[in-house]
Amino acid sequence: MTHDEYRQILEEETIRICQEMIRIPSVNYGDGKGDESAMAAYVVASLAEVGISALVFESAPGRCNVVAKIESANPSRPGLVVHGHLDVVPADANDWSVDPFAAIIKDGMIWGRGAVDMKNTDAMMLAVIRAWSRSGYKPPRPILLVFFADEEAGSLFGSRWMVKNHPEVFEGYSEAISEVGGFSVTVGEGKRLYFVETAQKGIHWMKITAHGRAGHGSMINEENAITSLSRAVEKIGTHQWPQRYTATVKSLFEKVAHATGKPFDLSDLRPLLKELGSTARMIGATLQNTANPTMLDSGYKANVIPQSASAVIDGRFLPGYEDELNDTIRKIVGPEIEIETLTRDIALEVEFEGDLVAAMCQALISEDPDAIPVPYLMSGGTDNKALSELGIIGYGFSPLKLPPDLDFMSLFHGVDERVPVDGLKFGVHVLENLLKNS
Repeated sequence: MTHDEYRQILEEETIRICQEMIRIPSVNYGDGKGDESAMAAYVVASLAEVGISALVFESAPGRCNVVAKIESANPSRPGLVVHGHLDVVPADANDWSVDPFAAIIKDGMIWGRGAVDMKNTDAMMLAVIRAWSRSGYKPPRPILLVFFADEEAGSLFGSRWMVKNHPEVFEGYSEAISEVGGFSVTVGEGKRLYFVETAQKGIHWMKITAHGRAGHGSMINEENAITSLSRAVEKIGTHQWPQRYTATVKSLFEKVAHATGKPFDLSDLRPLLKELGSTARMIGATLQNTANPTMLDSGYKANVIPQSASAVIDGRFLPGYEDELNDTIRKIVGPEIEIETLTRDIALEVEFEGDLVAAMCQALISEDPDAIPVPYLMSGGTDNKALSELGIIGYGFSPLKLPPDLDFMSLFHGVDERVPVDGLKFGVHVLENLLKNS
């Protein structure tokens, strides 16, 4: 088989696997209502077809995590965890222009729920490992191939459960790669930056509750819990958070300024956001802490003033600024409002350096000589947070070369989610290059 034939087969298999995975509706509705069993069975069968055995760890009925160990040419080296997740968020077919689980190819893209989050990367992972197994190739370091459950609802049945109940699975593995990194963002005069995720904001979801005096809706009531809560919610929702620039943010914006020829002013990096196009919405949220009201709950009848009212706040803090978030929220709402933590997760930040990072940069440039790899801070989070509890250093690296005008970030959990076929072809070659040279 020639080199070109090998590349073509790898591309075709990636596209096929991605489509087949999308057609398995592994929807995670939250609150424990999910089922990854069909997807897990697909992965196990796909690996078994080429002689690779995989283990399924079921954290609850239907909640499946799949693990496969890939032998190395140098088994004494610290290993690399290559992980994805099997679940997807719900999709209302009435809102879509296509069937969200048909995985059709239209306008040069594969359409469907999970196309970018993250069955595209799952497909790349499987395609590369299947190709290696067929040819007998062994990578330079051990690889742990993992497909987690429940990433879309807090990872309680997935990476969190695995780390807590089966930490032995990850022994001997020092680094990890997963989703939301290695994608291109076109800036300036057509220069392509490739965003490698080296940092993530932390999470503090909190419930705030106001208490008052219950009574008849026709009476004057100066201790109305809804009124008190509304004031607190409005203050949180309109609060202007100070700009706080982490090392990752500074590095990214310095490279953006260099690529575009725009000024780099550390006193205020926000003017450079406009150079990032649609990606600016996500990157803008990494210049400060954020706290957004997302849910309200109070009352049970039109003429009854309730005794209490509550709201949920989605708080996200920068690495090193968790205390600032919490202290600010407490100051905003005052001592009379009760604050309860619903979910709390750490922030992450690692240096954009080292052998694995160098291999990522080289892999990108091998497929796109004009690539400019840059680090970035993600406003959300991935399963790398759970693995960090075991000392595993994680990066976001699921490479895609994207059209300059594609609003990529809006596709995550969005209507008409889709991934460019050419971007997928590019990505699988970059991923293989990385795994061969890491």
